[in-house]
Amino acid sequence: MENFINIPKSMGAGCFSMEFKKIMTKKGFVFLILFSTLAFVGQRINFSALVGADNQFFTLFQFFGPIAGSFLGPVVGIAAVLIAELANFFSLGSEWTAINLVRLLPMLFAAYYFGVNKDKIKISVIVPLAAILLFIAHPIGRTVWFFALYWTIPIIVKALPQRYSNNAFLKSLGATFTAHSVGGAAWIWTVPMSASQWVGLIPVVAYERLLFAIGITGLYILFNTLLDKLDSRFTSDAVHIDKRYVLSRRWFAFLTRS
Repeated sequence: MENFINIPKSMGAGCFSMEFKKIMTKKGFVFLILFSTLAFVGQRINFSALVGADNQFFTLFQFFGPIAGSFLGPVVGIAAVLIAELANFFSLGSEWTAINLVRLLPMLFAAYYFGVNKDKIKISVIVPLAAILLFIAHPIGRTVWFFALYWTIPIIVKALPQRYSNNAFLKSLGATFTAHSVGGAAWIWTVPMSASQWVGLIPVVAYERLLFAIGITGLYILFNTLLDKLDSRFTSDAVHIDKRYVLSRRWFAFLTRS
């Protein structure tokens, strides 16, 4: 099928250029827009309010955003998420404030985390580690340094043997805490909050991120199943379907297998 974007093999982008070359076919473009549209819709459905800011909410986008990195690949998955975020940003007429711009970043890193299996340059580890350092560099962060221990979860997951680190639930947990690390590190520098407020968030974060991880896993299984039902002519070379998580193919194996 004719490519919309023909990326030469000589480019130093390596796997990135290969990923774009594979996805940016006519059907690949359709799936890119489809995922971006679904992500955009998800941002309009509020899930819970953010502590410390007025009229700021977590949305269903928190459940959907990370899985784009798996179906489309980490690079194109990031592109789909960014398209959705920018569309939402402009449609709401959001102001170009620091907090609004910062909110564009967490899900981009979550999509990358969920989409990459072998992270040769260790971005999946560097990002939460950098977030921990930024958090404890803040005067308030130093007094509640233990809050940032949540962000060791993505690092621990990636350090596990591949059969575990590629498990859908553990990847979901790592992805949602990657997003949380980026958002949390930026939040402490942009939104005034007391140490007691951060301490009070500890049980809230545990409950909230567990729900996000369960939701991400559920949607990942659902979309794998739905995409598997489509004619392979529509999905081949456009999206990656993980047969381990198709409900009609021993779906229960996701609890025990990599």
